[in-house]
Amino acid sequence: MNTVTRFARRLLWVVLGGGAVFFAGCADMGTSGSIQVTLSGSQEVPPVTSAATGSGTITVSADKAVSGNVTTSGLVGVAAHIHDGAPGKNGPVIVPLTKTSDNSWTVPAGAKFNDAQYESYKAGNLYVNVHTAANKGGEIRGHLKP
Repeated sequence: MNTVTRFARRLLWVVLGGGAVFFAGCADMGTSGSIQVTLSGSQEVPPVTSAATGSGTITVSADKAVSGNVTTSGLVGVAAHIHDGAPGKNGPVIVPLTKTSDNSWTVPAGAKFNDAQYESYKAGNLYVNVHTAANKGGEIRGHLKP
């Protein structure tokens, strides 16, 4: 085998090996990271007529750890949560958020999804909502779209 052929084979192996490492690193891409969420009454089920709004960032790590916060405007929230529920459906609370000020909610330290919740997250079936005294089922809601 001549030098050019040996070089070409080595180069091919380097390219294939680098590609495998690249794609392995991307395997979880889109399922972990920071998600911007926008909350509104129109996303609630059933929809709520409300001038209130909310926005935030929720971060989900590859190890299923969850962190982040949501800020609201135009309402007095009494509770906020991350729920498991597809768009158009309501679901159970999986992470209660902690109220840190009149209009700010934070994911508590150490929060982590279990395997089923992480699969729901990857499928786009989790949402954040904020509840008020007037709308106990939730006044504003936004889906986590990885």
